[in-house]
Amino acid sequence: MVPNTIRVAFGILGNAASMLLYAAPILTFRRVIRKGTVEEFSCVPYILALFNCLLYTWYGLPVVSSGWENITVSTINGLGILLEITFISIYVWFAPREKKRFALQLVLPVLILFGLTVFFSSFMVHTHRMRKVFVGSVGLVASISMYSSPMVAAKQVIMTKSVEFMPFYLSLFSFLSSALWMIYGLLGRDLFIASPNFIGVPMGILQLVLYCIYRRSDGAAGKLHGSDQENGLKAVVAMHPQEIAGVKPEVAEGQK
Repeated sequence: MVPNTIRVAFGILGNAASMLLYAAPILTFRRVIRKGTVEEFSCVPYILALFNCLLYTWYGLPVVSSGWENITVSTINGLGILLEITFISIYVWFAPREKKRFALQLVLPVLILFGLTVFFSSFMVHTHRMRKVFVGSVGLVASISMYSSPMVAAKQVIMTKSVEFMPFYLSLFSFLSSALWMIYGLLGRDLFIASPNFIGVPMGILQLVLYCIYRRSDGAAGKLHGSDQENGLKAVVAMHPQEIAGVKPEVAEGQK
């Protein structure tokens, strides 16, 4: 009982950290709405985060997991689905024709692949163990893909010697979300939740270290609480979830 209580506690903390991480792009899209253009923002991190959230919401439901053992995974990723759909819809609305077409062409295969995952795990696999292996394996690939977003931000910081494209709080929430979901997965002996965060944790540490090194290089620290939190999201998007669970989403923003 005690280990399970501790695991649930880490799941709740992971939900809180992931919620902050998923909400970070609100600043970006407030800017998009205000200016009426998506500028150079990319839709890819949001679509990858949506795919990750869809998979881990399904993973946490009783059809795949045993009972409600991973209810906290489903709840935060379910919220992530709503946020990512909102962000993508705003992006498509304000994007020029070419970017609009690209976004829709990318969303379609993601939805098809998720639909196939749901179909095969529901009707072709007949035990919870094998369903978790199947859905978890697809989710693991999606999570690793989503974790490529922070690498873009890290490269940008090193090249420009500026943290303009890597807001501190986004990096902090990304690290906390990954760490909490990694512990949650380890406590439940669920490597499909813990494994993506083995990548997310060091990526979060790298971002924080780079921020400490370059924060004063061009006075970017003074702008952190202003335009940086909007402009910086061009490169780093909350994942998660987990950053669904561990997938920081848009940073990829997704964690579980």
